[in-house]
Amino acid sequence: MTPAALAVIAWETPMNEQIQNPERAPLFNPLSPEFIANPYPFYHRLRATDPMHLTPLGFNVASRHADIIAILRDKRFGKDFVGRMTRRFGPRILEEPVYRSMSHWMLQQDPPDHGRLRGLVVRAFTARRVEDMRPRIQEIVDDIIDRVEPRGRMDLIADFAFRLPVTVICDMLGIPAEDRGLFGPSSSTAGRLLDPAPLTRDEINAHNANNLAAAEYFGRLFELRRRQPGDDLTTQLVQAEEAGSKLSNEELTANIVLLFGAGHETTVNLIGNGLLALHRHPDQLQLLQNDPSLIANAIDELLRHDSSVQLTGRTTLEEVDDIGGISLAKGQSVLCLLGAANHDPAVYPDPDRLDVTRADIRPLSFGGGIHYCLGAQLGRIEGEIAIATLLRRLPNLRLDDPGHPDWRQTFVLRGLNKLPAKW
Repeated sequence: MTPAALAVIAWETPMNEQIQNPERAPLFNPLSPEFIANPYPFYHRLRATDPMHLTPLGFNVASRHADIIAILRDKRFGKDFVGRMTRRFGPRILEEPVYRSMSHWMLQQDPPDHGRLRGLVVRAFTARRVEDMRPRIQEIVDDIIDRVEPRGRMDLIADFAFRLPVTVICDMLGIPAEDRGLFGPSSSTAGRLLDPAPLTRDEINAHNANNLAAAEYFGRLFELRRRQPGDDLTTQLVQAEEAGSKLSNEELTANIVLLFGAGHETTVNLIGNGLLALHRHPDQLQLLQNDPSLIANAIDELLRHDSSVQLTGRTTLEEVDDIGGISLAKGQSVLCLLGAANHDPAVYPDPDRLDVTRADIRPLSFGGGIHYCLGAQLGRIEGEIAIATLLRRLPNLRLDDPGHPDWRQTFVLRGLNKLPAKW
């Protein structure tokens, strides 16, 4: 049996004792069905009991807002992806194609490589350029609703929340219209790859195959954009790779795969989780329908209430002796629970209550520090337009079963498999 499989068993076995011995339940078991269904009571328990909890797998879990803010801004913490992976799984882990690709993601880089890679794409996500995309985003949303409205029902994930951000990121990457059918809801498979519990051999094989398929497709797209340059991010990155000094071919491929995935995954979950939360709190849904001007504030509250991204990780680049009341050796991994920070009562009174009029909302759902999400403003605008337009055009929309949501069995990326609705 592989070390990864043994680690999964070591993680999950204590959960089996909960029924007979609830006091022995682990403080942090993010892939248990109970945790995935509703992680927030577990976060409150962690914060009250052991806010810098050391897990059986050897990493700390931070659950207080103040500690997480401090870690994300502290230059003594970084990603150290290669070091972290090889310490945990051995040097051969980077022979796995999917992990080798991840080692080139800007998301997993420390300075100076992080700044070099991020600098190549940051201009596409400036506030002005993103604001200029509002008419196109509105056009996409209206087109989606035009297509589904006569049916009287749809799956809000596959038919709505997924189609908007995928169309937007395809536009930005210059993916030809005839190729966009390749990217369906089933292509959203990266969730488990980011989870803190190790993958099984079968899961790694599946991610390797998906990574190879994506690399092959984008390799063809690179050749197309070399022959036919466009006003898109792929052309921009291909030209940087051809210049030879700013981007290697492996980095080009890895970061296009990252941009495509990150460009839609979190927004799908923002829209899906947000619509579920509103329909589970009909007073807040009615408030937003009565006063559409609340939508921007509501998006921040929905991000806070049930974040699309629940966790971001950091590793100590040197010894740290003053974080969260504990000392950490160099090379120690810390998981920052963004969802817990968003529900910290020290920052948000009555944090589990959804309140679209809540003041001074600053959710950590997009991370912080140098790795603050490039697409944060784009995601907010997509969420605003999607939810506001849906409430306006289909005011009688109702979820089939809001009391029993079908959550994806992943932790870091929190979202729904499906969300059927009718009107």
